[in-house]
Amino acid sequence: MGRFVGEWKDQFKVYNKNVRYFLLASALANVGMGIFMIIYNYYIRELGFDDSVNGRVIAMQSMATALLLLPAGLMSDRYGRKRVIVIGAIFAAMSLLLRSVLSMEEMLLAAAFMTGMFMSFIQVSSIPLLAENSTEKQRVHLFSFNFAIIMLANVVGNLLGGTLSDFLTHIIGLSGLWSIRITLLVGAVFFFTALLPIAKINEERKLFVRNDQQRSLKKLFTTHKHGIKIILLFAVAQMIIGFGSGLVIPYLNLYFVDRFEISHSLVGLILSMGQLMTAVAMMIGPAVVRKYGEVRAVVILQLSSIPFLLITAFTENIWFAVFGFLFRQALMNAGNPIQMSLMMRSVDDSIKGLANSVGQAVFQLGWAVMGPVSTTLVMVYGAYSGYAIVFSITSVLYVIGTVYFFIVFRKPITNKNNHQSLTA
Repeated sequence: MGRFVGEWKDQFKVYNKNVRYFLLASALANVGMGIFMIIYNYYIRELGFDDSVNGRVIAMQSMATALLLLPAGLMSDRYGRKRVIVIGAIFAAMSLLLRSVLSMEEMLLAAAFMTGMFMSFIQVSSIPLLAENSTEKQRVHLFSFNFAIIMLANVVGNLLGGTLSDFLTHIIGLSGLWSIRITLLVGAVFFFTALLPIAKINEERKLFVRNDQQRSLKKLFTTHKHGIKIILLFAVAQMIIGFGSGLVIPYLNLYFVDRFEISHSLVGLILSMGQLMTAVAMMIGPAVVRKYGEVRAVVILQLSSIPFLLITAFTENIWFAVFGFLFRQALMNAGNPIQMSLMMRSVDDSIKGLANSVGQAVFQLGWAVMGPVSTTLVMVYGAYSGYAIVFSITSVLYVIGTVYFFIVFRKPITNKNNHQSLTA
């Protein structure tokens, strides 16, 4: 254990100031997002809407992200990572503020679209920013560390969201609606504070000499034909996993409330434990990579999560449900930074933003398409059968996506721009 902690401590010491500022900003923003993740579905219910509105809100946000990720990625490659992140953070924070006070369905959908649109600016530039401020040797650790910080920040947000809303209701005596609304406003404030460390990032951009022709998509596909092929292969895997994820992940808080009738605070505790388990699993990820290689590590971690997902699907015992949820959450997500590291090393610096945007866009497309499907199935078949069906479909899609990933990437990938062999 001492060696493990020492390894991560040594890694953190060599990260430059840009990386440290970004990690701080990521922590603050994801505390805010953690609050929204745990509470916002309840807010829509408190406004008097049924879960079909929840499905449409999730779909609207995910669709906006999917639509904007590609142009945001191109903007990131052309204008710089920091500039795009700052724009995204300002308007995403404003959208969260609006979502905390609006009550009309049309306005809720419009604000959700705004959140998805500007969150894409942040998502698409984050990984390239970290990649450009680190060495190839540091990246698996750095990406794992970044994802772990996101998970830990979500832990804080989940706990704060659940306990604060219950405190305001049961101790202070506020109505359910106002306790949730104030909690959401606190989440928006956390997101706004992330702007301070982002402003301190000093980006020294690599200059790519291009004329107008070279900036066109046609020229891009011609110049980086091999890189585009790698991006598309990754995208198919992400799309399949995204369709499975979109059925389940946005509604885990509703699953625990509907099936087991527990409080917001307890749901917040359970979800935060899941984020904490994921953070630990992500920190262990580099050790799994050293033993099995990048591709096999991803496959082992993702397939190991399937039995736990099925336990969560069919159990009527809350302890089994929590057990299954925790291990599924940790194992399925532990491979994400490994895949990001592989992707960033597989393409040229000039299209890293594009690579990240395409993968995330197709993943968000899955959430946009499957969100309404999930809520409809649960409304039709009930809290037990409905969730059992959607969790089972997710299991099948996870297996298909993981097997596809192994078949496509089991052989070494060669980056033709820098002549490096990327072994699996």
